[in-house]
Amino acid sequence: MHTIKVVGAGFALLAVCLLFSRWMNPTTGLIFGAKIFLPLWVVGAGINMWFGVRRAGYSVAEEAPVFLVVFAIPAVAALLVWWLMARG
Repeated sequence: MHTIKVVGAGFALLAVCLLFSRWMNPTTGLIFGAKIFLPLWVVGAGINMWFGVRRAGYSVAEEAPVFLVVFAIPAVAALLVWWLMARG
């Protein structure tokens, strides 16, 4: 359940990045929002992994696949937005 919440938080962060960048620059805003989202989400997913290792007691080897899933699902959505907007 926690993983679903974190992935949902990733999608919420993606939406905020896209909306804010679209507001700042209506023509290329979505591409910029996706570019901004990716490094922010690496940090966010890394913090989630750190909490899993530090507080929940999992090993890094146990948390690494969860990190990949948590990062990859919203990141693929951001890359899809980026790709679709770049196509024109």
